Amino acid sequence: MKFFQALIFSVTLISATFATWGFYAHSLINRLAVFSLPEEMIGFYKPHIQYITENAVNPDRRRYAVEGEAEKHYIDLDYYGDSALQILPKYWNEAVEKFTEDSLRMNGIGPWSAYFTFLNLTKAFETKNSAAILRLSADLGHYIGDLNVPLHTTVNYNGQLTDQVGIHGFWESRIPELQAKDYPLWVGQAEYVDKPQLALWDAVAAAHAQVDSVLAIEKELTKSFSPDQKYSYEERNNLTVRVYSREFTEAYALALDSQIERQMKKSIKMIADFWFTAWVNAGQPDLSTFSKESGEEEVIFPDSKIKVRDH
Repeated sequence: MKFFQALIFSVTLISATFATWGFYAHSLINRLAVFSLPEEMIGFYKPHIQYITENAVNPDRRRYAVEGEAEKHYIDLDYYGDSALQILPKYWNEAVEKFTEDSLRMNGIGPWSAYFTFLNLTKAFETKNSAAILRLSADLGHYIGDLNVPLHTTVNYNGQLTDQVGIHGFWESRIPELQAKDYPLWVGQAEYVDKPQLALWDAVAAAHAQVDSVLAIEKELTKSFSPDQKYSYEERNNLTVRVYSREFTEAYALALDSQIERQMKKSIKMIADFWFTAWVNAGQPDLSTFSKESGEEEVIFPDSKIKVRDH
């Protein structure tokens, strides 16, 4: 356990400047997923673990630079009503035929997009494209992590409809930043996923089932805290910013009964499973023969014309 706590602290160091599954949690989740890979894969991934860790956050940065990126991170199930999981086709072509692509993108395409990234990763293994394997592994880790966050599955993604603005970053960033170093996050060996596309939808369904508790528990707990008890101020990047107080954070995490820890562990396991499955589906190529060069650094320039919803 000390070994994995050391890993967590190392991520803390490289993530200390990140304000915002927030940047810290995404980096940590991707990093720990590497250690669940079998021997045939870890020999390729571990030398590149820094790349996998640091580039876990690129999809979030890309949201502000690339048109069409933002909708890959979520799906607003409740837009489709109480029977969304029965109404929505699980396969992209069927969904487009039923709802049109524009409509789907408007309400998030998370599970479909994650599956396409998985297919692209499989192709990268088949073609022995080391740079693409690393880039797509980092991206897939991010998208799978997002699908395990309850607030990535709802129209009320930041509590803006229930006077709870800020709860998104609170759940996925503030709590992991303060508590993840104490989570036992070893999840065991990666396993093959028979039906990846349906597994992504199962994760979305499980996350969405927790939306009500995420919101209701915070609202009820707020009744016991005055505003000056609920919030405090901290220095970040030479700026004084308002944050949820440590006392409120600890009380909320306790009331959630390890929910965030469970979702982080689920994300880690699922990411490792999907990386492993992509490799198996590609014919289990000998990764020791692949290029040892590090992945290409992605240059991302924000575009002020691109408007995305804020977490």
